Parts: sequence; structure tokens; C-alpha cells
Amino acid sequence: MTSDHDRDHDHGHHEHVVPYLDAIAAFRAEKDAFFANDLHSPIPPADRSAFTGLPYYPLNEALRFDDLRLEPYAGDEPSTFQIPTSDGQLRPARRAGILRFELDGEPGQLTGYTFEGDDDDGSLFVPFLDGTSGAETYGAGRYLDLEPDDDGSYVLDFNLAYHPSCVYDPRYSCPLTPAENRLRVRIEAGERLPD
Repeated sequence: MTSDHDRDHDHGHHEHVVPYLDAIAAFRAEKDAFFANDLHSPIPPADRSAFTGLPYYPLNEALRFDDLRLEPYAGDEPSTFQIPTSDGQLRPARRAGILRFELDGEPGQLTGYTFEGDDDDGSLFVPFLDGTSGAETYGAGRYLDLEPDDDGSYVLDFNLAYHPSCVYDPRYSCPLTPAENRLRVRIEAGERLPD
């Protein structure tokens, strides 16, 4: 989530901690305003006047996983590869590692990726498919953008899952989800398609 200001200064006051539900609501309202009004909105200008907000699943705090550690990638695929995009291109990418979590008593894992030319700041791109993909959510998957905490751990919060820009305008070039990031379960959190 974006922060509202830079906290590199200290005026002797206590940092205000926003409750989780309020932070998610504020983030979604800010995104809706961006989609409706910003020049860089992925919604084509002719369609913006009809935009009334993005549809979401109800917030589910059980689909937020804290303190995950990025494990080295040890799968069968090469660490560096070309990830295909929605417009038929290939984008150089790297499998940065694996994030493991447990959902409804079942182990789950997702691979985190970085792209050639990105800053090496620990940020991860985590696209995924799940049981809602192709019906209630976009068939090519949804995305998560993860930043490391100060201790190097990650928070995987499916309530922040979002659709790629090519859902709104096919002129965008969006990475497609690799098969290794297909979850068998339904992830009923984050952005969904309109009913």
C-alpha cells in the first residue's frame, strides 16, 4: 500500500497506526479515485464517466499471512527465464524465491519474481491463479506486489490482490501467470470481476 507521506523525520510525536480495516478501505478509495480521474488510469478515457468503483470480495483477514521468509528457488525450471505477456511479448524475469503459507490446513506456496532492470530492493512480483480464475476473476490471474519488512520478512495479503491493467484496456502488456503459481483453492479476497 502507498504511504501518505515520508516518515524520515521525527518531530517528537507518536506515529499514528491506522487499523487494518481502515487502511484497506482508504487504499481502495484512493485506487478508485485514481481509476476514475487520473490521466494515467488504465480505464480508457471514454469509459471513465461510467466507472463506479472496483468490485472486491469481502475482506478476509485469514487470507493475510505475516512474517513469511523468502526461501531460495529450488524448482525444476531455470531461475532466469522469459515471462510471456498478454500482447505476445517476452519479458526477462528471475525466480527470486518461494513463499510458503498454510491455508485451511493445506500447505501452499507461490514463487516471487523480479524483472530485469528492477531495483534490487527485495520487491517481489507475485502473480497467481486460483479456483476463481476465469469465472469470478481474470482468467490470466491476479497480482500481488510485495515489499520486504525491515527484518527481511514479507506479508502476503490476498486482500490486496489486483487485476492487471490489460483487464481494462488490451493495449497494456501484462505478464501472464506461470503455471507454478496456480493454487488449487479459491482465493475469495481482493479484486474480482463485476457480477
